[in-house]
Amino acid sequence: MGLPGEYSCDPNNFKVTDKMIQNYNDFGFFLDEVAKLKTAVEHERFTKHSYGLSDEDKRQAGLIMWKHPGNDVTGMLARCEKVVGTCEKVLGGEVYHYHTKLFTKDAKTGGKLIWHQDYGYWYKNGCLFPDLMTAFIPIDRCYKENGCLEILEGSHKCGRIQHNLQTSQTGADLERLEHLKAVCPHRVVEMDAGDTLFFHCNLLHTSGFNTSDTKRWALIPCYNLKTNNPVYEHHHPQYTPLQKVPDTAIMECQNFDDLSGKMFNVPEEDRTVNAK
Repeated sequence: MGLPGEYSCDPNNFKVTDKMIQNYNDFGFFLDEVAKLKTAVEHERFTKHSYGLSDEDKRQAGLIMWKHPGNDVTGMLARCEKVVGTCEKVLGGEVYHYHTKLFTKDAKTGGKLIWHQDYGYWYKNGCLFPDLMTAFIPIDRCYKENGCLEILEGSHKCGRIQHNLQTSQTGADLERLEHLKAVCPHRVVEMDAGDTLFFHCNLLHTSGFNTSDTKRWALIPCYNLKTNNPVYEHHHPQYTPLQKVPDTAIMECQNFDDLSGKMFNVPEEDRTVNAK
């Protein structure tokens, strides 16, 4: 049985429907299919920028993060009409690229990410309103055993809850989290490579250990409304106009090596995690 906000589409004629927006408002997410990226990211040109996020068991998930989309294949995805236009339709205005993350969990050893809202982090960066959203795009099949995403359906309606630094990660207040677990359905979001989960910045989510024999990588571009420009300068960009490209640009792009302009993050910039 699929998730309540799950859709398939014609990749050459994608349109956001009123039903998709209704699902986003009701559940905090909807699911769409999108293109391949493995060749672009499974390379030292990206992995050399990785740093680790530890959990309480000292396992690590890898994090690679960059400020601007750039002109490579990942940049075409982050700038394409199908992704950016979807976010603009849902959020109701012009958006810009807030950042993209590449999360990596190695087979057998990949660590977990604790329950949190993205706005639990982004509120601390000076974003005054929760007018941000995320597109979660698996590079590999994501399933329970390799640490797929798990969500509390409808939890975005509770608004931002308090977040505190726990081990090396910023996590949701544990008492409030337990109360929300009692009233919000817990969903395990198993996805195929190339699917996309669009979700609200207040949706509570987590992901478990990778106990499987397969790695679990996911590309995660994030977007902010132009009108929600952060009031503080920080490690993610303030409003920067986004030059959108047609969906065909992803398959047409042959640039895998030139990552100029992306501006990769370093852990020392981010005060919301203790990374290394």
